[in-house]
This record gives sequence, structure tokens and C-alpha cells, in this order.
Amino acid sequence: MSTTSTGTQATDSRAVLKVAATAAADKKAHRTVILEVGGVLGITDAFLITSGSNDKQVRTIADAIERAVKEHSGSGPIRTEGLSDARWILLDYGDFIVHVFLEETRQYYDLEHLWADVPRIEFPMQELGRAANA
Repeated sequence: MSTTSTGTQATDSRAVLKVAATAAADKKAHRTVILEVGGVLGITDAFLITSGSNDKQVRTIADAIERAVKEHSGSGPIRTEGLSDARWILLDYGDFIVHVFLEETRQYYDLEHLWADVPRIEFPMQELGRAANA
């Protein structure tokens, strides 16, 4: 994660990522992972990747993440893509990017495999409330 001289930006980004991951878990998102891509990708620090079983759930997860991040940090995404068909919704927050996939679309693009060499940010499931990641 990006850091300032005080390190607060990295802490804030991790806190917002935790809020986003918790919102996804609350909507029963599948296999939520956070990849720390900042060391190899200059445009953002992390990817939060998650998925839903159908397009309605994908939209619901994306809406819940957007709402929770807005409540926590006061800011919305810089850019949003994919709302029309809800196969892959991207929410760009600058410091991190949220990818909410329809499960078969996630399997096809396999971002975790593409970015397999980057570290993962772990949040114990008990920290994510009533998380239902399988």
C-alpha cells in the first residue's frame, strides 16, 4: 500500500479495504481476496476480488461495497464500469480497485492466477462479521 511519511495512508487504505471486504461478505460474496499489486502495478495499490452467483447478486455486492465505503470514508469510486450487464463490475477508488465478478466470468479471466506472485492481504473471517465466503 502507498505510504506517507506517517504511514497513515496505508493504514487508511487497509481500513477501507476491510470495510469493502466486510460489505461483500455481508452480501454472501464468494471467495473474496485482496491482492497487493502496488509493487508491480503503478496505477493502484490493491485489488479486492470477489464474486456472486448471478447478476442480481453481483449488483447487490457492488452496491453494498459502494455504500459502505461511502459511509466509512465519505468518498465514492472515481470510476465505475460494468453495471449494465453485471458480469464484471469494477469500482475504482484510486488506492484500490474492486472487481465484483459473476462466478463464471471470474473463472474465465482468473485474475488470481494472473497476479499469483503478489502478496495477499489477509483479514481473518471473524473480523469480517458474518462473512459467508466459501
